[in-house]
Amino acid sequence: MQKKTGSEKLWGGRFAEATAGSVEAFTASIHYDSRLYKYDIAGSKAHAAMLADQGLLTKDELAAIVVGLSAIENDIDLGAFEFKRELEDIHMNIEKALVDRIGPAGAKLHSARSRNDQIALDLKLYLRDQCDRLVQLLDEVRRAFVVLARRYLGCVMPGYTHMQRAQPVLVSHHMLAYFEMFGRDKDRLLDCRKRLNLLPLGSAAMAGTGLPIDRQHVARALGFAGVTANSMDTCGDRDFAIEFVSCCTMAHLHLSRLSEELVLWSSQEFSFVDIADRFCTGSSIMPQKKNPDIPELIRGKSGRVVGSLMALITLMKGLPLTYNRDLQEDKEPVFDAVDTVSASLAIMAELLGNLSFKTERMQEATRTGYITATDLADYLVLKNVPFREAHGIVGRAVAFCIATGCELDQLSVDQLKTFSPVIEKDVYQVLSVEGSINSRVSAGGTGILRVQEALDLAEQQMGMSK
Repeated sequence: MQKKTGSEKLWGGRFAEATAGSVEAFTASIHYDSRLYKYDIAGSKAHAAMLADQGLLTKDELAAIVVGLSAIENDIDLGAFEFKRELEDIHMNIEKALVDRIGPAGAKLHSARSRNDQIALDLKLYLRDQCDRLVQLLDEVRRAFVVLARRYLGCVMPGYTHMQRAQPVLVSHHMLAYFEMFGRDKDRLLDCRKRLNLLPLGSAAMAGTGLPIDRQHVARALGFAGVTANSMDTCGDRDFAIEFVSCCTMAHLHLSRLSEELVLWSSQEFSFVDIADRFCTGSSIMPQKKNPDIPELIRGKSGRVVGSLMALITLMKGLPLTYNRDLQEDKEPVFDAVDTVSASLAIMAELLGNLSFKTERMQEATRTGYITATDLADYLVLKNVPFREAHGIVGRAVAFCIATGCELDQLSVDQLKTFSPVIEKDVYQVLSVEGSINSRVSAGGTGILRVQEALDLAEQQMGMSK
C-alpha cells in the first residue's frame, strides 16, 4: 500500500509534511482571484472539449466535466460555493470541487496544462472583457462632451496657458478637446486588446506539452485571434497586463486633468460652471460650503492607478524566465486599476450629464486680460509687419493699457497708431472676442465653422443625431 504523505494538496505528492498554516495564509490568492471564476471555468470547458476531440477524454467524461463545471459556476453565482484558503487559488478550488463532484474524470482535466498557462489565460480573458467595458464607459463620457458641445455651441470662454488668460475660445471647442483626449484612450485600449488576444493555454508549465493537443481548437472556442508563439515567453509574460494598466493610467490622468478644471471652474474665483448639488457635499462646520468632492476624489484616485502601474513594472523588472511566484502579485494591481477607472468614468459621465456652464460669466471673463492681443499681432502681419516686430508693438500697447487701466479694444485708432501707423479702423474687427474666434479658421481651430465641422463629425462617430 502507498504511504500517505503529510500533504493533502493536489500537487502534494512529493511532500512529506503538510503546508504550515502561516504559509497557506501568506501564499493564498483566493481572496482576490476568485473574481476570475467565470474565465477559469470557460477556459476549462474549452480545454476539456479539445482533450475529448484529441481522444484524451471520452465523450462521457467530457459531458461530466461540463455539467460539473456549470454546476460549480452556478453555485458561485448564487454565493453557495465555499472557497477554501488551503486550496490557494481559483484554479485549485474549482478543480478540487470538480473532482469531489464527478470523480476521476475531473482529475483528467488538468492534462496538458499548468496553472502557469491557466492563469495567463484567465487574466487575458478577464482583460479582454475589461477592454470592452472600459471602451463603453469612455464612449459614455465622450457622448457627454458632445452633448455639452452642441448645447453651448457659440458660447465663448477664455482659453488658458500657464493658468493665465490667453485667447478666447468656444466652450464647444474646449469640450471637444476632451472628446479627442478620451478618444485616444479608447484607441489605446482597442489596440491593447488586439495584442493580448492570443491564446496562452497549451504552453503548460513553460516548455509546452508532449500530449497531442490542438491549441488552435481552444483558441477558436474562446474567440482568440491565434496562439502565442513561444511557451517560455508565454508563461513569464505580463506585458499585456502592464499595457492594459498603462492604458488605464492614461485615461485616469485625463480624468484628473478634467477634474482639476471642474474644481477650478466651480470655485467662486472662476464661477464658470455649476455642478449639480447631488454631486457635491457640504462642510461639517461651514454652512455656506458646496464642495466639488467628486472631481476631487477622481483627481485623488489617479494616484492609485499610477501606483498600480508602478507596482506591475517593479514586479516584472527583475524576473528571469519563466514563471515565478512573484507573478501572483500581478492581479491585485490590475483589479484595483479596473475598479478605480471604471467607477471614475461612470460617475464622471453622470456628472457631465448634469453640468451647467455660466455663459454670461465666461463671456465677461473674455473681456479682460488683453485676450485678443495675438489677434492684433496677426492683424499687423497681414499689414506686412514682420511677426517679431508686430509682437513687440502689441507688447508695448498692452503695457500702455496696463498703465492706463484699459483694454486694447478701448483704445482709439489714434492711440493705436502711436504704436504702428499701419493700424486703421478695421482693427476693431479683430480686437473683439467674436472677431478673434471667427478668424481662427485653421484646421483644428476654434473658429465657429471649424468647431461646427468637428462637432458634426463627433456626432457622426458616436451615432448621435443633431
